[in-house]
Amino acid sequence: MTSKEHSQRLWYSEPAQNWNEALPIGNGRLGAMIFGRAAEEKLQLNEDSVWYGGPRDRNNEDALPNLPKLRQLILEGKLREAEELAAMTMTGLPEAQRHYLPLGDLLLSFGGHGQPVEEYSRELDLDRGVSRVSYITGGVSYTRELFASYPDQAIVVRITSDRKHGISLKARFNRQNWRMLEKTEKWQDSGLVMNGECGGQGGSTFAAVLRAVAEDGTTRTLGEHLLVEGASSVTLLLAAGTTFRQPDPALHAKRQLEALSSVPYEELLARHIADYRSLFGRVALTLPENPERSGLPTSERLNRFRQGEEDHGLISTYFQYGRYLLIASSRPGSLPANLQGIWNDSFTPAWDSKFTININAQMNYWPAEICNLAECHEPLFDLIERLREPGRVTAKVMYGCGGFTAHHNTDIWADTAPQDTYLPASFWPLGAAWLCLHLWEHYRFSQDRYYLAQVYDTMKEAAQFLLDYLIEDESGQLITCPSVSPENTYQLPGGESGVLCAGASMDFQIIGALFNACVQSSEIIGRDEVFREQLLAALGRLPEPKIGKYGQIQEWMEDYEEVEPGHRHISHLFALYPGDAFTVQGTPELATAARTTLERRLASGGGHTGWSRAWIINFWARLQDEGKAYTNVRALLEHSTLPNLFDNHPPFQIDGNFGGTAGIAEMLLQSHTEVIQLLPALPSSWSEGSVRGLRARGGYTLDFTWTGGLVTEVVVTCTVSGPCRLEGPGLAPVSFAGEAGSSYSFTG
Repeated sequence: MTSKEHSQRLWYSEPAQNWNEALPIGNGRLGAMIFGRAAEEKLQLNEDSVWYGGPRDRNNEDALPNLPKLRQLILEGKLREAEELAAMTMTGLPEAQRHYLPLGDLLLSFGGHGQPVEEYSRELDLDRGVSRVSYITGGVSYTRELFASYPDQAIVVRITSDRKHGISLKARFNRQNWRMLEKTEKWQDSGLVMNGECGGQGGSTFAAVLRAVAEDGTTRTLGEHLLVEGASSVTLLLAAGTTFRQPDPALHAKRQLEALSSVPYEELLARHIADYRSLFGRVALTLPENPERSGLPTSERLNRFRQGEEDHGLISTYFQYGRYLLIASSRPGSLPANLQGIWNDSFTPAWDSKFTININAQMNYWPAEICNLAECHEPLFDLIERLREPGRVTAKVMYGCGGFTAHHNTDIWADTAPQDTYLPASFWPLGAAWLCLHLWEHYRFSQDRYYLAQVYDTMKEAAQFLLDYLIEDESGQLITCPSVSPENTYQLPGGESGVLCAGASMDFQIIGALFNACVQSSEIIGRDEVFREQLLAALGRLPEPKIGKYGQIQEWMEDYEEVEPGHRHISHLFALYPGDAFTVQGTPELATAARTTLERRLASGGGHTGWSRAWIINFWARLQDEGKAYTNVRALLEHSTLPNLFDNHPPFQIDGNFGGTAGIAEMLLQSHTEVIQLLPALPSSWSEGSVRGLRARGGYTLDFTWTGGLVTEVVVTCTVSGPCRLEGPGLAPVSFAGEAGSSYSFTG
């Protein structure tokens, strides 16, 4: 096997001992964690719509009558009284949204496995989207191939051996301690059906269906078991769903599997690989690689990396793994990737494995556009559309405002009322506004005016809420109140600490970005001139970013001390990334203050969670500090990466994987200013390399190579016609008028 082939896979020389070592497969909607055990295999299963409970109206009607008093208390600095009032009047009723659940486990018990296992290998082939387990026991060689097919909407497990009639197995479903909510039934002599309740008032029902297609041998069902005996090969097909999408998910899944049962395995595999590669194969990254390391098991490479060794091939694999995970957890028709993508084995998961929209859900989609997976962005857009209706109710009932809003969390039902009574985060009504900037970013990369005309009203509604929500302060500025700077705490000069505030810096950065996006959109599609003028007038009255006494970007309107200087959230640098109001060339003073902010955070222990470290990579990339960007890439892998390369908050959260992939891309290509910049933050140790297929705002796709840190060749492919400006080390500044569908080559 060549080093290039090695670099496109995760592989291990022993089975997973626990969930954090298991390997993920997924098709956006269906997912599995594969343990790779020889005699007793376990596939932990998820279906993205298995959530506890149904939709509810949780808006607190006491919010609006008490809003004037709450604002007065905050403006008077009576924090304790303000927070006590908010905790009673603004909390959702009940205080928690719905949470994500596992589908269950598929357990496979193999006969003839009494002897020791030799030549064991398990892998996840990123190039094909297929997991593979192989080993020898009792003189027989066994192989399993597993994948989650998007075109066929099923998980496929192919089991073969080199001995005719050499495969016997028992299969059954299991749901741990939640078995009271499900029942497994036989389906003819070759299948099982697990039906159950997701639980909670108004909750969905679910079904998982398994069918075995055996070559030679026999299949039969006994009790809750499916038995295959004396087969030469077996294909297990698994489909699942809930009443969130299908009125009878068991019947729907049976029909799927009846159709798939007559399709040869080779055809199922070919359909899956063709579909998967149409996305994954768009981008290739080559960094300097050590062939000796690329052949080692992934866990050993990670351990060596933690001990200070260089392994750029591992970084390249990590980058592509992030793209793989987005393809596997977010496809058109699925729900968006949640806090754990789609992979969750807990019935009471951390933070409910929901959509946390004060950064985490947004971070999941940072790589979507630049890393050429725009289709994978669509499930987030679908959720934003579903947020509009409940968000209008929340805006009106809680704040007396038009438009729509959402707070720092939402769930499968697009719940927009506050989540928890967690004062540092709960009462922050800018979740919808931040999400809507993803609609604008999709336009910036695609230049699709028809799309922009479709989503403009959604962006406008989020902006309308903010126009209504802003209040005038003593100096005539428009400010948010109440709000928070997620999820930080400030300290008043007298020693009192608080979180509720009048105007957090992040608020104004998001509002400025959304209002500007709406203004530009309105001009592009040629409508809504009156609303455009309202936004422009409001933009002129928003507080400007301030530089505080330490030379840092102020996190609040006042230059408060922070209770936790090393806090994981660095919300006041939103305008540096993912926003673009702070730039090295355009606003050098603010860029310098952003650098100081980062240095202070890190000196106080910041970056201690995986997603925070990933955000920091993107910050340093935007500041064009290649050394610090690379240091933080290393830190992400050294301190916040699990053996299966999942991000570790701790516990597992997938946002760090996606943020890390986006950060590596941002080190290689930036397009948030008027100029496309190549290699803006290239570490000296990546002095040679190439990348193919990264996308830039303006409708461009770029392939480029570099040697000695200098660009040697670049090819720009244009989606639309228009002017393009390009610069990079070793490349004379380039300006040209591109034609849609054409490619242009330049040499350094």
